Amino acid sequence: MLSKSDLDERFLKARRAGEENDAKRRAALLDIPYLNLISVTVPTEVKALTFVKSGAARAAKLVPFQLLRNKLFIGAFDPHLPEAATLIEELKKKHEVQIFIVSLASLEHAWSYYRYAPDETKEISGQVNIDKDRLAELFEKIKTLEILERELDEFKSPLVSQLLEIVLSGAMALKASDIHMEPGQEMSALRYRIDGILHTAYSKFNAHTYRSVVMRIKLLSNLKLNVMDEPQDGRFTVGLANRDIEIRTSIIPSEFGETIVMRILDPLALKVNLEELGWRPDDLEIVKKEIAKPNGLILTTGPTGSGKTTTLYAFLKKVYSPEIKIITVEDPIEYHIEGISQTQVNPDVSYTFASGLRSILRQDPNVILIGEIRDKETAEISVNAALTGHLVFSTLHTNDAIGAIPRFIDLGAKPNTLAPSLNLVIAQRLVRVLCKVCKVKKELSPEIQEKIKRFVVGLPARVDKTPYADFAIYEHKGCAECGNIGYRGRVSVFELFAIDDEIREAIYHIPSETELFTLARKQGMVTMQEDGLLKVILGVTSVAEVERTTGIVEWLANA
Repeated sequence: MLSKSDLDERFLKARRAGEENDAKRRAALLDIPYLNLISVTVPTEVKALTFVKSGAARAAKLVPFQLLRNKLFIGAFDPHLPEAATLIEELKKKHEVQIFIVSLASLEHAWSYYRYAPDETKEISGQVNIDKDRLAELFEKIKTLEILERELDEFKSPLVSQLLEIVLSGAMALKASDIHMEPGQEMSALRYRIDGILHTAYSKFNAHTYRSVVMRIKLLSNLKLNVMDEPQDGRFTVGLANRDIEIRTSIIPSEFGETIVMRILDPLALKVNLEELGWRPDDLEIVKKEIAKPNGLILTTGPTGSGKTTTLYAFLKKVYSPEIKIITVEDPIEYHIEGISQTQVNPDVSYTFASGLRSILRQDPNVILIGEIRDKETAEISVNAALTGHLVFSTLHTNDAIGAIPRFIDLGAKPNTLAPSLNLVIAQRLVRVLCKVCKVKKELSPEIQEKIKRFVVGLPARVDKTPYADFAIYEHKGCAECGNIGYRGRVSVFELFAIDDEIREAIYHIPSETELFTLARKQGMVTMQEDGLLKVILGVTSVAEVERTTGIVEWLANA
């Protein structure tokens, strides 16, 4: 037999379900969107409440629950009630008003936040301005993921804006590139991508808190509040004392709620100086020679997140001068570069890579950057542009540099136009850099030392062997400086496939990848794995990192 409390709880749930169903019915009749303010959770910091006093809101059976820029969101039991209609007309004089039909239970829930309402209204404008003193305090505090977890555990304020400040400040303090918020059946998690690897920062958000943070992020990103079963994309800005950081928001529905990924685009995190990317001197010499040419096609290849776009931005910065015209077509524009005309793909107006490239060519550019070549039309226009006096930079999804040739031919490029247009293909990956403070030197057996010496001696003649004569291999450990991770920052490992006359002649006959690799080795190509191992024996990265990104190094298995 059920206890009285159980019966009361069942009755309450049934009554609320009935109220929500009634609100949905009324919304459909009035052709006004429905919203459940209890399940969505109105963030408690919302200052829009101050536009209507508590007494007036209760009399009119409505609540102004969010303000985004000049758009005021109102939940109303019935907007045609005389008191409600009068208030709404007054509010429309100063704001764009969006009305939702809500239940009385929703209103009671929202009205309970009046006790947190501030005296003055502050707009949610798509920008988070973190107080510089608070930011400095959070940066000073949050040195490791463990400290961040403790900070979130101890957070007791009802203000969701302050909770989001901790999440954002923690990400910036730990130099994360992405923030992942993932709902679970009972608890939800916060994860940061730091130097390409995901780390769980917190896994104890309850459903109420998680939904509050989601709502806050959706408001800042100018996303639809009452849409929870469709993907949405938006953006907002974090205003710091010396710069603005753009946050790109992606929300998708999942089993237990909405999953959020926020991409952090910090201008200071972008290395656009060519020399800082991790080139060996011989590779850098080849790159500088090729990007100095007035025409031709230069490709960077690799999976998503391998640093291709950063490399191309570094090329643009290197070749830029006021005397030449540089135009890009990107998807999306990740960072703005001064002096360069950057355009963004927009399928809604049929501005694709191909159509954008055609338009760009009518602008008489000297240098063109195409975010990605992914179809026959873009491939053909890129090749023709390189043949008609333009220097063209782009990216291609292949596993290695050699694979760019068959990939281009698969896309429909003709060998007789591809061969003379292609100058250089660069494959790359990003490996984490060992923390300089805590990295630990490994003891190497005589056998492994001998194998390393033979590896260095066997490299192509263009590689200067001198820096690798006195070598050592290090492992990660972890300290306060690197947030107990053992790595701090990333560097690229490269593979350069320069197209010479012999390789051009081979392309005309549609060679296999094996034939191309033989020609590339004859030319002196160093593979990505070999470049990574050279960084290992210089103490820059670890064997584990090189193997994670380029595959197992069998002869170093026991190192």
